[in-house]
Amino acid sequence: MKLISAQGLVKNFHGRPVIKGIDFDIEQGEVLALIGPNGVGKSTAIAMILGILPPDDGSIAYWRPDYRSFVGAQLQSTPFFEGYSAAENLKLFGALYHTRLSREQIQEKLESCHLADAGKTPAIKLSLGQQKRLAIGVTIVHHPELVVLDEPTAGLDPRARYEIKEMIQTMAQNSQTVLFSSHDMDEVEQIADRLIFMNDGRIVDAGKPETLMAKHGVGNLEALYLKLTPSQFKGGLQ
Repeated sequence: MKLISAQGLVKNFHGRPVIKGIDFDIEQGEVLALIGPNGVGKSTAIAMILGILPPDDGSIAYWRPDYRSFVGAQLQSTPFFEGYSAAENLKLFGALYHTRLSREQIQEKLESCHLADAGKTPAIKLSLGQQKRLAIGVTIVHHPELVVLDEPTAGLDPRARYEIKEMIQTMAQNSQTVLFSSHDMDEVEQIADRLIFMNDGRIVDAGKPETLMAKHGVGNLEALYLKLTPSQFKGGLQ
C-alpha cells in the first residue's frame, strides 16, 4: 500500500527553483533513504511531505485524511522543553500527541533510546548523541505509522550512529515506515530498502540498492553516490 504519492512537486524560494518537479511514492513498511548533497532540496522535499511547506505546483496524496496524527518527524533540531529531564520530555511530548505514558512505559522508552541511566538528566545537558536519540524517542512516542528523520546521525561519533541505526532497524521490525535522509553510505546500505537520489532539485534515480548499483555498473553505494550526484563546482583550486 502506498502511504504517500507525490506528483510533479515544485517549490520556489525568492523566485529561485529549489524543487523542480519530482515524483515519488512511499510504500507501507519500507525504509526509504533520501540521498544527495547539501542544498539539493532534500529538507524542502521532507517539509512538503510533512505539510510544513505547501508545494507551488504538484500534489501529494496521503493514505488517510488525518495522516498528521500518524506521522512522527525528527528534523535537524528538536526543541526540547527547557528545564525538564529526558523522562519528563518524553511524558510532555506524549501528552502533545494525546498519548499517556506510565512511569514504566517512560522507562521502557528510555531504554529503547539507550538512555536508561539518563532519565533524570535535563534534556539540554545531554550529549549530542543522547539528544539525537531522545529526539527520535519523542518523535515515535505515539507509535506513528510513518517516521521521518532528517539526517538523524549527522555529526555523531560511530557509537552514537550505531545506536540510532539500531533504533531505525527496530522501527522497521515493528512494521513502521521510515523515510530518512543521510550522507553516510555505509549507514544507508545497512538499513535502507530503497533509495531516492536527488541532485539540483530533481530526482536523478530511485530503486533498490542492488538494482541501482547493477544499472550504473558500480560496486558500492559510495561509487553510486558519486556517479549520480556529480559536483556542480566547475572551477579549480586557487
